[in-house]
Amino acid sequence: MFRLVGAHSHSHSHDNIDWDAHLERLRAADDFIAPDITEVVAKLLRPGDHSAIEIGAGAGGTAAILAKGLARNGGESQLTIVDTAEQLLTAAGERASEAAEGVTVRTVRADAAADALADEITGAGAPPQADLVYAAFVVHHLPDQLAGLRRLAGLVKPGGRLAVVEFGLQTRVLPADIGIGGPGLEARLVSASEQWFQQMRTEMDGSVRLPIGWPKAMTEAGLADATSFSYLIDRPAPLDESGRVAALRQLSMLRRDADERLAAEDVEALNQLLDPEGEHYAGNRDDLYYLSANTVHVGTKPA
Repeated sequence: MFRLVGAHSHSHSHDNIDWDAHLERLRAADDFIAPDITEVVAKLLRPGDHSAIEIGAGAGGTAAILAKGLARNGGESQLTIVDTAEQLLTAAGERASEAAEGVTVRTVRADAAADALADEITGAGAPPQADLVYAAFVVHHLPDQLAGLRRLAGLVKPGGRLAVVEFGLQTRVLPADIGIGGPGLEARLVSASEQWFQQMRTEMDGSVRLPIGWPKAMTEAGLADATSFSYLIDRPAPLDESGRVAALRQLSMLRRDADERLAAEDVEALNQLLDPEGEHYAGNRDDLYYLSANTVHVGTKPA
């Protein structure tokens, strides 16, 4: 079953990123990390779990994996996908519905930063709580992250779990010396990206700092037995085509705001790496790799 329910009229998150415009990029990223996310979901879904809520649709890759996991548990299972972007919801709902028979899939257009989140989900005909609530790279986009965690914790059944995925170690794709510009270009790109992130958080309307680590924040949100585990996305050189695309996608993201944060020599080197017609195009290198670590923070709703 697939049903799309509209709750809000905008397609932008609180950091003013238009996620609809990134649908194709998100689809490719979903496919690239599917083996890794399959292992993560296998750790999170327990044999008796028959319901899940995913906050943040992406292009539906994780929703499809969640649907398959619920289907393997047997019985009547339900998956609810929540996002503000209609195009992403449609894509995620269709992909999850195609992935597993016997799982009821609902999409809800709602805002994870709004106090009405639970009411929007219930109003769409979806169960108000689930055995697993999963939010990957969502909470850091909310103005008040602790309030967001409390809101998500309210969607968890007693005895169920909230899983929040956030960044662990920054992605690396380049050798230390790429032969153009100064050595250590990627380290400087990563530093500029971290500066961008902090500026994004600071300039977000209603932004509230979270001066504690994620497990402690989960406890503050009313969850018990908060714990964390990390997973690697490890694709060594030489990369296959999907790996090269992922590495180029990473470099393109690092190009954001590079003019304002990097020396001209570094900007020029990055431009050469991203120029398909140039002699230094990164897509023609056989020494690109892809290494990243993300962390899953899990808390249990007291029974």
